[in-house]
Amino acid sequence: MSELLDFIISHGEQFRRGRLPSLYSDFTLQRYSNSDGFVANTTAWIDALTNAARAGLLPSDGADRNLLSVRTGEDLLRSLETKEWGRPLALRTVIDEAVSQRTMIPYQEFVNARKSIHKRNWTVQPWWLFSWGLKQLGILDSSTVAGPLPTANFVMLPNVEEAASKIVNELGSQTNQINRIHPMTIFSTEAGKILKSPNGMTESDLHLLLIYLARDKSKIIYDAKTVKFKAAGETSSTLSTQDKTIASLKTLIADIDMQIVILSTRISTLSDNAQKAINNKNRASALAALRSKKVSETILTQKLETLAQLEEVYGKIEQAVDQVAIVRIMEASTGVLRNLHAQIGGIDKVENAIEDLREEMDKVDDIGGAIEAGTQGHTIIDENAVDEELESLERQANAREEEKGALQTQETLASIATVRTIEETQQGEPKIDPQKPSCDDKAPAHLVEEGISS
Repeated sequence: MSELLDFIISHGEQFRRGRLPSLYSDFTLQRYSNSDGFVANTTAWIDALTNAARAGLLPSDGADRNLLSVRTGEDLLRSLETKEWGRPLALRTVIDEAVSQRTMIPYQEFVNARKSIHKRNWTVQPWWLFSWGLKQLGILDSSTVAGPLPTANFVMLPNVEEAASKIVNELGSQTNQINRIHPMTIFSTEAGKILKSPNGMTESDLHLLLIYLARDKSKIIYDAKTVKFKAAGETSSTLSTQDKTIASLKTLIADIDMQIVILSTRISTLSDNAQKAINNKNRASALAALRSKKVSETILTQKLETLAQLEEVYGKIEQAVDQVAIVRIMEASTGVLRNLHAQIGGIDKVENAIEDLREEMDKVDDIGGAIEAGTQGHTIIDENAVDEELESLERQANAREEEKGALQTQETLASIATVRTIEETQQGEPKIDPQKPSCDDKAPAHLVEEGISS
C-alpha cells in the first residue's frame, strides 16, 4: 500500500473497508440512478485528494510535493492502486465534479485569470475539454495523455484559501510598515514554516499563493524580489523604491547572519583540527589549521562590524518610519481640531454663548422665586393646632415609657422573690453528715435494722 493510500484510508471516515468496493467502482452512472450514492462517493474522493494534497502526499512534477495543486495521470492512479480493488475507475468523473464545483480549477485558468476567481462566471464543462485546450496550446504534452485519466494540473482552491488565511494572520498582521515588507526568499521560507511544508514551499505553490493574495484577496504587492503586505485602506498596486530598498537591506542582513554562522562553525572546526594535529605530533597540519583559523577570525570580525552597521541603519529607518507615521497622525489631528474650532466659531462666540446661558439660568432662578413667593402667600398654617398635636404625641410617648418602666419593675421584683424562696428552701433542708453513709451508699441490711432499733 502506498503512502498516499495509507493516509487516505487512515484519515478518511468515508474510506472504511466496507465502502472501498463502491469507491473503487465506476459509479459514474449513479449520477442518475443513485444520486445520493454518487454524491457520497465523489465528495469522499474530493475530500481525500484535498487533504492528501495539504499533507504533501500527492504526486507532482518534481521531487518536492505541492500542497496547493494536484497532478492527475498515471502517477496518481498508481499511487491509489490496491491489490484487492485495483485502480479507482471513476476518478475522471470525480475530477470533473470537482471542477464543476470549483473545488479544483485548471492550473492555467487560475494563473491567467485577470479578475478574482470568486467573481468570475465560470462556464462549467467536462474537465477533459480543458486539457484538450491545453494540448492545443502546447502546454500539455499529448504523448503523456493515456488511459482514462489524462495528465493535467489542477489548483486545489480550498487549500489555497486556507494557506492564504494562515499567511495573512502570521505575516500580514504587522502595523509597522517596515515589518510588512519581506524579501521574496525570506517570505518563501517563512510561508513554508507556517504551512508546515517538509521541504519549504515549492515554486508552484509560491506562485499560486502570491497570485491569490494579490489578485483575489488584495492583501499584497509583490515583484520577483519583494513582498509587501498592504496596510488597511492602502490602494497602491506597485512597490516603491523605499519598499525595495528595505527588502534589500533585510536580505543583506540575513545573508551576513548566515555567513557569520558558517564562519563561526569553520573557526570551531579548524580549532579542533589544530588540536588533533598537535596530539598526533603533526606540526605542519596544526600550523596550517591555525593560519586558516586566523584568516576566518579576521573575516568574522569584519562581518560582525558590517552587521552592526547595517542593523543600526535598519534601526534608524524603522525609527524614521515611526516618526513619519506620528507626524502624519499629528497633521491629521491638527486638521480635525481646526475643523472643530471652525464649527465652534471662535472665542467670542463661546463667550457670548456662556453669557446667554448665564442669563437664561438667572431667569430660571427668578421664575422659581416668584413661584415660591406666590405659593407661600396663599398657604395659612394654624400654629395652635400644630402645638396641640405635638403635646398629644409627647403625652403618648411618656405613657408608653411609664408603662414600660412598670413592667420592668414587676419583672425585677418577681426575680428577687424567686431568689429568696430558693434560699429559704435550701436553709430548711437537713444538713448531711459526711461521716454517715447515705442511702445511696447501700449499707448492709443488718446495719440498717440496728440503726432503726436504736
